[in-house]
Amino acid sequence: MSEATTSAAQSAASNEVRYLTPPPIEVKKSKYCRFKKYGIKYIDYKNPDFLKNFINEQGKLLPTRITGNSSKYQRKVAQAVKRARHMALLPFVGDLLK
Repeated sequence: MSEATTSAAQSAASNEVRYLTPPPIEVKKSKYCRFKKYGIKYIDYKNPDFLKNFINEQGKLLPTRITGNSSKYQRKVAQAVKRARHMALLPFVGDLLK
């Protein structure tokens, strides 16, 4: 019986999962409004390289949940992108945008 109990104890011990280092836990970075952080008051529509950060490959505006902009600055970015499109600084359709 002692052999049966020791083999049962060994099999129970082998079923335990042990880590040498703790398992990695993904920590989400909090999103922030870059305009508030850096004190940017005016979004220049004549700077298409900066505005390309806020549009995807299709030429659509990225939403606030992805960019982290506050609603105030998201509206200003949208207005700047529309002005840049109208002045032909940005394309309306982004086939070869990036």
